Amino acid sequence: MFESIRKKGFQVLTLHHAEAILKHDMGTAVKELEAVMGSISIPIEELVYGGGGEGELTQRLRHSLAETYGWEKHIFEIKKTVDGVEKESISHEIDHVKKFQSGTFALEIEWNNKDPFYDRDLENFKRLHADGVISIGGIITRGESLHKGLEKAFEAFAKKNGIDAIEKLQRFYHPTDRQKEKIRQAAKSKKSFEKGWAHAFMGDKFGEATTHWRKLEDRVHRGVGNPCPLLLIGIPIDVVVI
Repeated sequence: MFESIRKKGFQVLTLHHAEAILKHDMGTAVKELEAVMGSISIPIEELVYGGGGEGELTQRLRHSLAETYGWEKHIFEIKKTVDGVEKESISHEIDHVKKFQSGTFALEIEWNNKDPFYDRDLENFKRLHADGVISIGGIITRGESLHKGLEKAFEAFAKKNGIDAIEKLQRFYHPTDRQKEKIRQAAKSKKSFEKGWAHAFMGDKFGEATTHWRKLEDRVHRGVGNPCPLLLIGIPIDVVVI
């Protein structure tokens, strides 16, 4: 499964019988996700303009999933009653949900949030699966190569665009005074403005405490979300166009 995107460098991890569910019961889901992920391309300017936020890539992914294939936002509301009296009501909002003939797939995109968002997603999947509401949960996030390779990509971007001073960043975004000071310090330490800016920008916008593959992998290997079947997809550096 997912051979076409694996060849493009995507990381794919299935847990708790998710592979069997996808292979035998949700082949259509696999095809749709492969089509969406296989078409990803990220001009690096988007990452700089967006300042690290959700940006155009995530919007394109969301649009493609929702508008093209029907993976729409959904709020699950679970009510517990005792002798006809409602005792508890819990709601779980999932960004992309699709019901197939053999079950329901819940999917979240975590491009650049704080990493505790993984705990929220995985615990939501666990509860929904335990209540028989979903068959499988999925998370799309920055892959290991993307997280590790962004700093070099930003350096290449700076060199290509002749960004050798803070003033020249104004074409792309407007750093705060705090960010300017971090850039100056990093440029001095790295003995290169391009290297220094790339290091400072990466640390400020895509740091270790954000959502990326290692943070997600650490959690699922600790058992967070268990026993919900899970599909995890990591986006590679190769999709970034400089």
